[in-house]
Amino acid sequence: MAALFKKDWFGLLIVVIVSGLAIAVLKPAFLSPFNLYVLMVSISYMLIIALAQMIIIAIGQMNLSVGAIGGLVAISFSGLMEVQQVSVPVAVLIGLIIGMLCGFLNGYITVRSGISAFIITLATLYIFKGINLGITEAEPFYNIPETVKNFGNAKIGNTPIPFLIIIPIIITFLMWIFMNRTETGRHMLAYGNSVQSAELIGISSSKVVISAHVISGFLAAIAGMLVVCRLQLGTPNIGDSWLLPSFAAPVIGGAILAGGKVDVIATSLGVLIVAIISQALVIFKIDPFFVQIFLGVMILLAVFVNRYREYKQEARRKIFSSE
Repeated sequence: MAALFKKDWFGLLIVVIVSGLAIAVLKPAFLSPFNLYVLMVSISYMLIIALAQMIIIAIGQMNLSVGAIGGLVAISFSGLMEVQQVSVPVAVLIGLIIGMLCGFLNGYITVRSGISAFIITLATLYIFKGINLGITEAEPFYNIPETVKNFGNAKIGNTPIPFLIIIPIIITFLMWIFMNRTETGRHMLAYGNSVQSAELIGISSSKVVISAHVISGFLAAIAGMLVVCRLQLGTPNIGDSWLLPSFAAPVIGGAILAGGKVDVIATSLGVLIVAIISQALVIFKIDPFFVQIFLGVMILLAVFVNRYREYKQEARRKIFSSE
């Protein structure tokens, strides 16, 4: 138990349990099968979006184009199936390749130019969005194959658990292994913690930055295709509202924006907290714009806590160096 208390995610787990129980007591409909199904569907793609941003935060950068990449892949995925009559597996493969190419472009330009990823991804956000609108001419793709529609709305047996959530759970497990058990994942955390120190021990900055952005693009592509499965169509506005949630969960999960510290489990619990409270606001019939206000306030509070942690770490380093 002492070891659990020291984990960043333990406090978040308590918040999830307490808030879920409190809402269920006040509004028993919160635990209805339909509401649980809606909650898990929203968690499905929010979780992947958060992980796509988390891996960029790990190296001390930001990816403002997460939503634009997801939207471009969603449109390409649905357009290939409707217009080109491409089979579902081939469309999925092409969608993943597009996402990784977009991520590679972000990482490569960032490395070669030396310009902040914030600026680069802000520029590519508009590039990817412009390509999206050029492909669609602002018109949705409606003729999605039945297999895709069925996958997006099917449940596991007679339970309220959607099939959609299987993929995010697998990805979360793989991301935990990647960040905690692989050399590349640890190199990313080392790079985010101190670029100079990472380079001194032989870590390639180019490899770390490009790899992180490629993985981010890959995850954004999966999220975009999952949204198409859920909506049963491809619309040009997919991904437009992803930016705020993509930062909310990792920051609530204790990720340090300067890099070097992220936690996959804590990020997942951050997604749960955002989803539960957002759903609760709907159940309590609170105006939708309060959801956006609430997310903004949560991010502000998390950033203040984040900064306090950074301050404490800096103070400890100064004490250590003086000794």
